[in-house]
Amino acid sequence: MQAKFCIHSVVSGLVQGVCFRSSTAAQAKALHLTGWVKNLPDGRVEVLASGEKVNVLKLYEWLQRGPAHAQVSGVTLEEVPPRDGSSFDII
Repeated sequence: MQAKFCIHSVVSGLVQGVCFRSSTAAQAKALHLTGWVKNLPDGRVEVLASGEKVNVLKLYEWLQRGPAHAQVSGVTLEEVPPRDGSSFDII
C-alpha cells in the first residue's frame, strides 16, 4: 500500500449553491479518500483530502472543474501532513 498523501485546497468561483460539497464528497468516496469539504463564509469551498497520491491528485483535477453548474475560477493546492480518518465528510 502506498503512503498516504494529503492536500488542502480552497476553491474559488461560483462554488456554493451548485451541489459542490455533495459532488466533491461523492468524488472523494469513489476515489477511497478521507477528509472533508466545507463552505467558507466568503463564498469559497475548502477541501482536505487524504489517500493514495494518484487518487488525491485525481480529486484535485476534478476540483478545477467541479459539478455541472459550478464556475471554478481557481483552486489552491497545499500538501499537508497526512491525516487519520475513516470517512469523507461534508461539514
